[in-house]
Amino acid sequence: MEETTLEAAGATEIRRAGVDLNGLMTVLGKHLYSTPVVALRELVQNAHDSLVRRRLEQPDWVEPGRIEVHGDAGNGIVRIIDTGAGLTQREIHDYLATVGVGYTRGLRQTGEDDEGLIGMFGLGFLSAFVLARRVTLRTTSYQTPTLGHCYVSSNAEQYTVSPMPARAIGTEVLLELHADFQHLAQEAHLRDILGRYCALLREPIYIGHDAQPINPEPPPWRPRDGVVLHPLQAQRRAVEFAARFERNFEPICAVPVRAAPGSDGVGLLWVQDGATYGTSDNRNLSVFVRGMLLDDDARDLLPPWAGFIGGVIESNRLTPTASREDLQRDEAYRSVQHALGEALIEGLAEVARQQPEAWRRVLARHNEALLGAALCDERLFQLLMEHVRLPTSQGDMKASELPSRGALHVILDSGGGFEEMLFRAMGVPVAHGHRYAVVPFLRRWAQAKGMRLVELGTEQGNRALFKAGSLPEADIAWLQQHLGDGEQLLPAHFSPIELPVVVVPDREAELKRRLEDDDNDKRVSMAALRLARQFTARIAAREVSRLYINLDNPAVQALLAAMRSGNPQAEAAARLLRSLKIIVSAQGRAQDAGTGSGDLNRAFADIAVALQQMLQAPR
Repeated sequence: MEETTLEAAGATEIRRAGVDLNGLMTVLGKHLYSTPVVALRELVQNAHDSLVRRRLEQPDWVEPGRIEVHGDAGNGIVRIIDTGAGLTQREIHDYLATVGVGYTRGLRQTGEDDEGLIGMFGLGFLSAFVLARRVTLRTTSYQTPTLGHCYVSSNAEQYTVSPMPARAIGTEVLLELHADFQHLAQEAHLRDILGRYCALLREPIYIGHDAQPINPEPPPWRPRDGVVLHPLQAQRRAVEFAARFERNFEPICAVPVRAAPGSDGVGLLWVQDGATYGTSDNRNLSVFVRGMLLDDDARDLLPPWAGFIGGVIESNRLTPTASREDLQRDEAYRSVQHALGEALIEGLAEVARQQPEAWRRVLARHNEALLGAALCDERLFQLLMEHVRLPTSQGDMKASELPSRGALHVILDSGGGFEEMLFRAMGVPVAHGHRYAVVPFLRRWAQAKGMRLVELGTEQGNRALFKAGSLPEADIAWLQQHLGDGEQLLPAHFSPIELPVVVVPDREAELKRRLEDDDNDKRVSMAALRLARQFTARIAAREVSRLYINLDNPAVQALLAAMRSGNPQAEAAARLLRSLKIIVSAQGRAQDAGTGSGDLNRAFADIAVALQQMLQAPR
């Protein structure tokens, strides 16, 4: 039979991939972790899992577990000691010194106490070499309590394991820190770092010879055996807990996060005591997975409208990335995200019902942000529709205080405009529609109440303000000649009757003109400019503004009568009225009518000329 080789048979030779441990250490040190101090968290995590393992595998061990972290700043040494399961010599070789293999992950895969174990990737111990120039581990396993073993390595690639006298069951890891990290041997730094990462671990962690652990009390959502708190005590405890995590603000009130269908996330959310604008984003959320801090800036788990909310949650189902500093965006992530939004909406409603003083503070600090939040969920709208206040020409007011003359009025322009001046004369409040979320909120509010909303500055708004009137063509031509400055002149009936003329800008035409100005190319991105011009291309070229003549005004009636009777003073009176038009238009908003300082000066001069003509006329 003819010999056949792999190559002749067309087969591909299978080879085992190698691992460049030195390159892997570079990845760990410079790229995997956002900060090298995460290595301290990983080593405390190993100590924690060793305690959990001992309880699982040695049921008769009922002593309280203990983790100690000692710093020797003079020598640049950190020691991490636990009373956990310890390691046999074989386990040192199989798990401690093998990259990517972890005893904890093996326990989890067998279904052993999945909720108590933290480790997943078998990289935790390797991270020690990010901080240390040499790592020494001394251990005695509960399985071989008369034997001790000492592991020593300076680079994780080569190591020694030698026998040593048995120590107390458990493990001690000694880090001889690189020069750049020797400050971490100061116990004040250790308290700060581990107090943040390990705040929710169930096993007590002591720094140096401290009498109290850095994680002394369970968080508010974990029940205390036999302890039932009064609701006021529970609220106070929750706010005190929140204050430990809120970095920039004082918490006003806190709302619980409870496990929900599809989400095991539990914790606490709170409202920050710091005034916000509608677009402010001060969200901060710390996420603990199996009791260890994974991400202290997981703001994307909170609703986008919740820019005034902080929080702490813990979960056993959220999946960390390999660096254990971020979370995978999987189904568990989305379920927790939804549950947090639900908890926040329900919690705010509960605060409104049960904590009126806190609710008033929430409304005062975050009125504008809540105005936008009300548009994101019907339940929020129902909760807030009678509470939030809107900016108006008469100060901040609730929507229920705005209706006048059978409608709510909102001005869309940012400069006040003639409408605000007009309604101020009538004593009618006008909401400022250019402010954050005002127009959509009022549209929704008016619809819910079955009321009419007049959006001033639009065609619909102008029709509501000005009732069309009629004049002979000859009268319109004369008024256009003596009162007009290029506007479209329209006879109308409007209030107050004391106001003879009003110049109304055509804001759609103005938008077209501004966007087609070449200077806008310097200020607006080309993509946004193209989209805007697609809209304005449909706007026909027309007068920039309209001049409404109030046919109910006595002065206008007298002017028309004088013109029709041939009174020689009609032109002088028209000059006065035209000057008034310019001044009123400038007061409403100068650019609406194109009136600058030259137009105003000319108007004042025309007043003087008209008065002189009228005074010099024969009697």
